[in-house]
Amino acid sequence: MTKQLTHYPSIWVERLARLGYASKGVVYGIVGLLAAQAAFGTGGRTTDTRGALQTLLTQPFGKLLLTLIAIGLIGYVLWRFVQAIKDPENKGTDAKGLAQRIGYAINGLIYAGLAVSAVQLIQGSGGNSNSNSTDDWTARLLSQPFGQWLVGTIGAFIIGMGFYQFYKAFTAKFRKELNLTELSQTERKWVMGICRFGLLARGVVFCIIGWFLIQAARQFDASAAGGLAEALQTLAQQPYGSWLLGIVAFGLVAYGIYLLIQARYSQLFTG
Repeated sequence: MTKQLTHYPSIWVERLARLGYASKGVVYGIVGLLAAQAAFGTGGRTTDTRGALQTLLTQPFGKLLLTLIAIGLIGYVLWRFVQAIKDPENKGTDAKGLAQRIGYAINGLIYAGLAVSAVQLIQGSGGNSNSNSTDDWTARLLSQPFGQWLVGTIGAFIIGMGFYQFYKAFTAKFRKELNLTELSQTERKWVMGICRFGLLARGVVFCIIGWFLIQAARQFDASAAGGLAEALQTLAQQPYGSWLLGIVAFGLVAYGIYLLIQARYSQLFTG
């Protein structure tokens, strides 16, 4: 049973959080499917989460689907801020707890940008996937005092986040966040395998993005930075690139499924 909060209307917070996880899962699933198609020559393309939103808009009932995704992303952002401010998971105020809560807030800000892109696409403005927002903010940071150190530190931090995904995958620490009691033993094994595969793929992508930023800092060149789409393109350009891209692409689909599993089975209030 999940523990209900008394400080605010937890039922709506919980519903928004679950819709948010599901929406994020759909977006990553689209990114993974498009990359898998590109890897095996059946169409598709390597793109990022904003590109996935644009692809969704071109489908039948695309505007309705994108509206639902936008609402879900807003819900996800609100949930991250609730986690950061209200601390329903009792992370606490020690160094580790504060770091996790700050991480929630940063994650919320990142997906707030994606939610804004979704709204712009619905309104028929903005959302141009050809512009590299990673280049833009990297250039702004490099122009600041100690900008190279700052960009390099962010790159190292993102690589650290990648290794944390590996850690979560191998230790299966996420298992305690899920209430899988209604599933059979076989179903639980499948769920754990899919979640681990998804986290490993996400870790690979984080490490590549972090390396891009470190190179941008070393070269004092914002164009060396890159996001999700560039990370997938880099995999495709390696020896056996189609296979590498295909594996990571299916991993991103698995990560999308992991988020859908979180939407359904997360124990959101464990404090």
